[in-house]
Amino acid sequence: MLEIEFSAEDVARTRFSISPLWEVVAGVRILLGADEQRLHRTWTAQVRSRIAAARLDLTPLAVLMPPGTSSVPGFLTPPPTTPGPSLDVELATLRATPPQRLRAGPSQAQPGVRALRADPERGLGRLADLISAYWELAMAPYWPRILGLLEADIQYRARRFAEGGTRRLFDDLDPQLSWDSGTLHVRHRFLRGVRRLDGRGLLLGPSAFVWPRVFWTTDLVDQPTLRYPPRGVGELWSPRPDPESAALAKVLGASRARLLTELTSPTSTTDLAQRTGLTPGGVSQHLSALRGSGLVSAHRAGRVVLYARTRIAEDLVAGAEGRASRGGA
Repeated sequence: MLEIEFSAEDVARTRFSISPLWEVVAGVRILLGADEQRLHRTWTAQVRSRIAAARLDLTPLAVLMPPGTSSVPGFLTPPPTTPGPSLDVELATLRATPPQRLRAGPSQAQPGVRALRADPERGLGRLADLISAYWELAMAPYWPRILGLLEADIQYRARRFAEGGTRRLFDDLDPQLSWDSGTLHVRHRFLRGVRRLDGRGLLLGPSAFVWPRVFWTTDLVDQPTLRYPPRGVGELWSPRPDPESAALAKVLGASRARLLTELTSPTSTTDLAQRTGLTPGGVSQHLSALRGSGLVSAHRAGRVVLYARTRIAEDLVAGAEGRASRGGA
């Protein structure tokens, strides 16, 4: 059992944040075999084929998380200083990692970290470039859906805190957590003992790729961080039911509304044509219009361009689903 003791100052400094960089690292762990329950099997099947097609070598990132270990080097996932930084901002922080950070902490003996210490500027630059390339293949097409899940959890947690303070916030955050008399008790597979936050507070980060575990990271430099599974993560990759498209069709036209509802996962023009019965040329024209309207994004995976709904489109389709479920037109 890990016990995290809070002072009044720690409670005052506790906050939430979403980290795209953490999701990258946690997602790579899943690709390396950490998904024993196969919660993410739909995502991994699609992503592995794209990575193979693009001949992207994840070894420089994978060696920082050797098989059989549960730790992630602290410098690789520094806690965000804002509630929702972009990946570019986080990669800039990674590139600027002070060399002394690569010599500190329990991960300093890992072969991957030792290699970075030999030429930190060049090694960190290559690592950041690799992460950026991986993001385009494995994360960007899915990010609107992932981000929606994480933001919805934070909104729910904010309501819980408003209703009953810290105790209510932690009551149902995760079955492995419990709050009692200023101490957060964490059932952890590897960590034991008491940890004090020393007035730095706790950073809470929902993460799509950590279930069924929670991840605890702390060192002398960064704010202590707890990553936990958000509510509804089990349905993240489930196909979403097609909404009644009449309302969308009135705004977008029947073909574009159909294409938008078909984009439950990143899909090529050819696949969309086969699903909808439209010609590839017609699909391409409609996708161009949807992309110009900010409803669709395009991501290259090898020789194939995949189209995905943007966050605006996810909200639009979800609203249509909700209206249909209530019997609306």
